[in-house]
Amino acid sequence: MTLVFERVGPEAATEVLGIVRAAFSARPPLDPPADALGETEGSMKERLSGFGGVVARLDGVAVGTVLMDPAESTLWLRRFAVLPDQQGHGVAHKMVTYAAGVARAEGFDDLAVIAREELPETLRFWVRQGFREISRESPAVRLRRPLNEYVVEALDADAMTELGRRVAALVAAGDVLVLSGGLGAGKTTFTKGLGAGLGVRGEITSPTFVIARVHPSTVGGPELVHVDAYRLGGIEELDDLDLDTDLDDAVTVVEWGEGLAEGLSEARLEIRIVRAEADEAPLDLVEAPDGADPRRVEILPVGARWRGVDLSAL
Repeated sequence: MTLVFERVGPEAATEVLGIVRAAFSARPPLDPPADALGETEGSMKERLSGFGGVVARLDGVAVGTVLMDPAESTLWLRRFAVLPDQQGHGVAHKMVTYAAGVARAEGFDDLAVIAREELPETLRFWVRQGFREISRESPAVRLRRPLNEYVVEALDADAMTELGRRVAALVAAGDVLVLSGGLGAGKTTFTKGLGAGLGVRGEITSPTFVIARVHPSTVGGPELVHVDAYRLGGIEELDDLDLDTDLDDAVTVVEWGEGLAEGLSEARLEIRIVRAEADEAPLDLVEAPDGADPRRVEILPVGARWRGVDLSAL
């Protein structure tokens, strides 16, 4: 199967409207109804006459669409739709990726979208694509995704370990990495690769029962401090752990640290690991390799420390 994307304008209003109506009509009834169901060919032409939109074609057949609506440094995604019989095959995921590429090329800082709170599966989809809720005015939920984020697809544990090794080549003493993701997402596997890349001593396992472990360097580099923040009431409790090391002289990895570890440093790498789901399956793979358990790794550099650091090689 071949999936391609086409930038379109007002001339595609009829085609875009057909996809939007089919997709939004298949959703559960909402009160008030989705604004998309009130679109006409005329209103769609008007929307497309600005920044335009995108049509996704699978083997030449139009199966998805999204309108792009610029507002200052943000590119809003409107009328995001995939035909019902084509959902669950990766079209939506790849359409988001394509839109992010367009936004970066055009100089936007972030993507944003509005979703309905009555559709939890839709909200979960946007969160899996790297969007975070920025405001809520029932029933509308506004979500944003910064475009300085780097996304890596790790097919299996070996790929996750290798990603950790590559990140190790970029970090230095004093750096903080904040890891988030569900149970079994691969946070500790990533940290094992990081430790191997840093050349530290000791087996790296989940620090759940001891909260934190210090792994000394065997190559004269920084130590690795591996922290589990799941049971911490606040990151200030790190000061009470008596780690016998200065965090300024170590690379600190905090699992379950989202919302807590930010207080450790104004500059950090936020790394979010998400297990791939049906709608994120890569269309260009005829068959996944044996043992593959794909993960989507979202890496967001925060702070002046990371300005100018090229993460694209990851």
